[in-house]
Amino acid sequence: MMPKVAIVILNWNGQHFLERFLPMLIERTPEHRVSLYVADNGSTDGSVSWLREHFPDIPLILFDRNLGYTGGYNKALEQIEAQYFILLNSDVEVTPGWLPPLVQFMDTHPGCGVCMPKILSWSDPARFEYAGACGGYIDRLGFPFCRGRILTSIETDQGQYDHPARIFWASGTCMVVRSDLFRSLKGLDNQFFAHMEEIDFCWRAQWAGYTIAVIPESKILHVGGGTLPNDSPHKLYLNYRNNLLMMYKNLGKAEVLHIIALRLLADHLSAVAYLFQGKWSFTGSVWKAHYHFWTMRHSVERTKKEPARDFSGVIYKGSIVFRFFLSLKKVTFSKLRMQ
Repeated sequence: MMPKVAIVILNWNGQHFLERFLPMLIERTPEHRVSLYVADNGSTDGSVSWLREHFPDIPLILFDRNLGYTGGYNKALEQIEAQYFILLNSDVEVTPGWLPPLVQFMDTHPGCGVCMPKILSWSDPARFEYAGACGGYIDRLGFPFCRGRILTSIETDQGQYDHPARIFWASGTCMVVRSDLFRSLKGLDNQFFAHMEEIDFCWRAQWAGYTIAVIPESKILHVGGGTLPNDSPHKLYLNYRNNLLMMYKNLGKAEVLHIIALRLLADHLSAVAYLFQGKWSFTGSVWKAHYHFWTMRHSVERTKKEPARDFSGVIYKGSIVFRFFLSLKKVTFSKLRMQ
């Protein structure tokens, strides 16, 4: 019988995370119709030999080089059969009972294509974690934010978002995807390599007629920054470049030109700000991202946008950056008017 759920951890030089979190994942995950895989992106830190020694029953999918988040998962999931795929980072501690609420929601909501749990900080479990918090959204210029995290301002979890909600994007830290949807959309966009690929995928899923949801009854703890630290110029480059590619792919013809123009202006202002802060490498990353966006844009496949979809409630009609600084960084998701 085909497993109902396939949990796939994509690893790249993350032996220390596997040692810490894999035993808890196995202990806290029901075995019935659930399979666990580790796909390795050409690790050189001993991850594969450690897995073979300590968890010989876990199937390994091995690549000879780092294919990125996108290429690694696309190649791995080609080889796996299940009703639901769960893409799970290696630097995640799952909590007891984390899986059933996610699966039950997908079972009872056939129109939901992707869902995610509440994501809390592993180092400070009372606070939301940056990469997803309690569900992702974007503003009209494509800047992402979350229930529980607006730009750099992260809220304490006081149960204020403990209800399932329709969201715009689910975090690639841990997201549940219908396998037939993943395949019909041809997976993640390989040109992204890493960062923003889950937002692009969720946007395409919504154009295909599905919704995205967060299920806070399920909780995980995320270390974050395990592959690229948050102050990495390369990470900044990928975020800027991929965000522009995502907007170019998914915006309608009537809005793509003026929205991209506004984004380019906003990005150049941020590059100048980095320059005045003495962050020369960050400024270079923004300009490099723009250059590569212009050279890559004709090779990306524009998303089919018919019939029209209603994104009210999941795309903020204003500028989250402007609102953030206008409120002296005190704005929270609950104070936003999302309709």
